[in-house]
Amino acid sequence: MGKSKHAVFTVARAPGEPSRGILRGYGAALPVALGRTGIAANKREGDGGTPRGRFRLLRLWWRGDRMPRPRTALPLRRIERDDAWCENASDRRYNRPIRLEASAPGDRLWRDDHVYDLIIELNHNTRPRIAGRGSAVFIHLARPGFLPTAGCVALREGDLRRLLPRLRKNAVIEIR
Repeated sequence: MGKSKHAVFTVARAPGEPSRGILRGYGAALPVALGRTGIAANKREGDGGTPRGRFRLLRLWWRGDRMPRPRTALPLRRIERDDAWCENASDRRYNRPIRLEASAPGDRLWRDDHVYDLIIELNHNTRPRIAGRGSAVFIHLARPGFLPTAGCVALREGDLRRLLPRLRKNAVIEIR
């Protein structure tokens, strides 16, 4: 890991497949799903790109009704039914966690599928937070068949669960 003060792992696009990649680090090389348009150097809201850059891992969100508290050094937050993420670029809460009533629109973290059962929040577009530069960029669980994401990095559940205990509070993901 060199002399960096952060534990770094990398994600790079798989050859010939813009929406698939390989995560390397912590002694592993794991397949990942990426955004439907691949890795984007100039991320925009809704473009389907996974942002290129170096991002800190802020916290792990998990569905406590579906699994026990995960072992990790990352800060933890249990997902509740009204948890969501603000993707509205004109809202002052843009790219932040919010609470939503059942009938309100938004990117809900409590989902029927299992994609958000484990979510690692990244510091993409947080300081400064720029409207329209992308929101809700996470590491989360992959859909069957590694279908593309809306701009996140997605791993198989078993791979993400094995990775969690190895992650340090200062961990960084570099998407190339």
